[in-house]
Amino acid sequence: MTFAVIKTGGKQYKVAANDVLKIEKLDAEAGTIVTFDQVLMVGDEVGAPIVEGALVAAELLETRKQKTVIIFKKNRRHNYRRRNGHRQLLSTVRITEILTGGAKPTIKAVGIAQTTESVTEAAPAKKASAKADAPAAEAKAPAAKKAAKPAADFTDDIKLIGGVGPALEKKLIAAGVTSLTQIAAWKKADVAKFDEELEFHGRIERDEWVQQAKDLVAGKPPRAKVDQEAAAAQAEDKTK
Repeated sequence: MTFAVIKTGGKQYKVAANDVLKIEKLDAEAGTIVTFDQVLMVGDEVGAPIVEGALVAAELLETRKQKTVIIFKKNRRHNYRRRNGHRQLLSTVRITEILTGGAKPTIKAVGIAQTTESVTEAAPAKKASAKADAPAAEAKAPAAKKAAKPAADFTDDIKLIGGVGPALEKKLIAAGVTSLTQIAAWKKADVAKFDEELEFHGRIERDEWVQQAKDLVAGKPPRAKVDQEAAAAQAEDKTK
């Protein structure tokens, strides 16, 4: 089977007919035929630097952003943290022809119709599933909303958590944590994230911040107050 080596987007690709590959974004619409004239090799013929008269044609199937890549930089003990995300735009193409001798593309685009058809078939199933699940979701919604409702005498102050003073409050606010309801909704991944970012060294889990926040949201008194009352009661019992 004849193969070729093409150059596009600063990268080289070994391709053959009907190969599907992702390359750097192309300025063309989906469903059109694109050509690559930077052909470095066709079969056993090596270009100098390109093969004269050689051309590779391909059908552009789609152009979309890829998954987000997180770039996180941190310098310990310097209070330096930078978090950025990047989504690269890539075009998906299907190789249709490898041409030599100055020949022009002869095959028209057909893959776009197949791609659209597959998406159209999958969409109704997704909608039907969502519609079938809607009554159950609606039935569960009131109960979930009622369970998440804070107590009437609830005071949303993160300093009510045992061990959280003005210094830790300042760190939490800088990280975007400003309420007890946020802390009460934390999962294990959130606990690990904030523990590392704010350098709490396991304090969140050790002092049970999430459980404390849930108790406070439910209207229970702060643990510090409960501990003080218990200590006072013990001291009074000893004096009797």
